[in-house]
Amino acid sequence: MTSKACAHTVTSDPQAAILSSGSRRIDQQAYLLHSTPYRETSLVVDLFTRDAGRVAAVAKGAKRPRSALRAVLLQFQPLNVGLSGRNELRTLVSAEWEGGTIAPRGSALLCAFYLNELLVRLLPREDPHPLLYDGYREALAALSAGSPPDLALRRFEWLLLRETGYAPDLLADAQHRPIDASRNYRWQPSGGFVAADPADEEAGQHVSGATLRDLACGSFDTNATRSQAKYLTRAILAHHLDGQVLRTRQILIDLHKL
Repeated sequence: MTSKACAHTVTSDPQAAILSSGSRRIDQQAYLLHSTPYRETSLVVDLFTRDAGRVAAVAKGAKRPRSALRAVLLQFQPLNVGLSGRNELRTLVSAEWEGGTIAPRGSALLCAFYLNELLVRLLPREDPHPLLYDGYREALAALSAGSPPDLALRRFEWLLLRETGYAPDLLADAQHRPIDASRNYRWQPSGGFVAADPADEEAGQHVSGATLRDLACGSFDTNATRSQAKYLTRAILAHHLDGQVLRTRQILIDLHKL
């Protein structure tokens, strides 16, 4: 994994610099990933912002029946938020609904919760990823529009792996030889891709060189590519999560949707 800058390091990103200094309010495009009760009337919200990454903030009074924040702090809805404060736990000054978005429903809603859990578990706080934010917005739109869930999920998973530095080299094997489209490979956490033996192929624990090349190009057009990408994604996530189970993914697996 590539090294990440500390949240309090001076940065050339003006939005991130303002947030780190806490000198004044900033406005951000954001999505609500998760919220937990805080004291009697407030919430601690985990926000995914476009220019400042994941940010934790206190939404004061958001649990009150007449709170303006309560009506708009909904998951999978685009927001414009105002943030202030110096500490790791910011203050949510305001939140407005951007509009124009229909939230996913049914099994697609479970898939959307899976995206949120991936971001919470893998994305460090205050680490900006504008491309990942745009990819998240696109994934929600695809799920809401009824697109095949596996296509939206695979695209987002691999964007997340690339943006966080967890994606392996898809163009060369562990010996730095170019991936051969006609061969099958097995991924090793410590070394990368090695040629699969017949036992691996019979057990389905392999991925073709053609699929690896598709993934390198961001192509998920075929069922075979998406199916093998799912196997590979599970292996990579299990390694970087130290075997911890993603709860939403287990539900989707049980429902045969992931």
